[in-house]
Amino acid sequence: MEKGKLREGYTTGACATAATKAALCALITGIKQTEATIMLPIGREVTFPIVSCEMEKDRASATVVKDGGDDPDVTHGASIVATVSWIDEGILIDGGEGVGRVTKPGLPVPVGEAAINPVPRQMMTDVVHELLTEYGVKCGVRIVISVPNGEEIAKKTLNGRLGIIGGISILGTRGIVVPFSTSAYRASIVRALEVAVACGCGHVVITTGGRSEKYAMMQYSHLPEEAFIEMGDFVGFTLKQCKRLGMKTISLVGMMGKFSKVAQGVMMVHSKSAPVDFHFLADVAKQAGAPPPLIEAVKQANTASQVGDMMYAAGYMSFFDLLCDYCCQHALREVHGGMVIETTLYTLNGQRLGRAVRNDGANEINRNWS
Repeated sequence: MEKGKLREGYTTGACATAATKAALCALITGIKQTEATIMLPIGREVTFPIVSCEMEKDRASATVVKDGGDDPDVTHGASIVATVSWIDEGILIDGGEGVGRVTKPGLPVPVGEAAINPVPRQMMTDVVHELLTEYGVKCGVRIVISVPNGEEIAKKTLNGRLGIIGGISILGTRGIVVPFSTSAYRASIVRALEVAVACGCGHVVITTGGRSEKYAMMQYSHLPEEAFIEMGDFVGFTLKQCKRLGMKTISLVGMMGKFSKVAQGVMMVHSKSAPVDFHFLADVAKQAGAPPPLIEAVKQANTASQVGDMMYAAGYMSFFDLLCDYCCQHALREVHGGMVIETTLYTLNGQRLGRAVRNDGANEINRNWS
């Protein structure tokens, strides 16, 4: 491995497949398995250690401990257990303890089924066919995937919002987890938006994090839970996905730090993606009527939040409305129009600072929020 390169991990789907192969091998041969080798969807063969393998007369179970590599994954270290048993024919895959069940439309798995995504299901089906053919077995197999403590782990995920109740999801399209990859987060945004569409939401509220989402839920209390999407730093990506899925109204809710960048036209607002342009903020302060000494102080500020504090203390509240309007303008430019964009700016403690609405050329700036 190259010096400094982060270590890849494996998806819950890959772990479930390896556990399934080990359990079925044990059931067929009567021999406890200590490892299982599977082919990942990316074409890579990987051997997983089996930490536990138990056999009974008509069923067997095997456990793989998920290794997330250097990715900060809440499922890292979770035990993925596969229990297999004989049935007359076919292959049935279900979830047991700690695997969520789908309760809302818009996901790749139908309502009522265990949250085991299509690629992991296919991976498990493939290893079953492979083993049944290898050993000449002529009957069906039932697979139950369980994750002890999965229900508790799921509280740290978006599963509840997506309508997956009772545990984690068994996921993965490639079999590997790329450390600190943005792909997983982007995929979760798309999935959440698809659920919103399936639930009939034409108006969604996109926020940069949990705190801004809390304030957004109070502001838009008439909207269903599915309408609220945490976009993190991926402003441009989320806006484009909203446009692709036919959303009519998008409400952005956030705070000074990230939204001062959106107002500049920056659509990836991670702290390392682009610096805050204090000369831009000084120009907005000038438009709001701030005097020269305050404008100069804005140019010399250290953070966008500090600028917000300065403007608030001096009573120039139109500064925040203008900043919101710039956010709307750049958001519309990002998606090439065709929808209503709203932006609301909050302080860290939940005080609403400003709001603006734009629909292509039209605009509305709301002032004097309490």
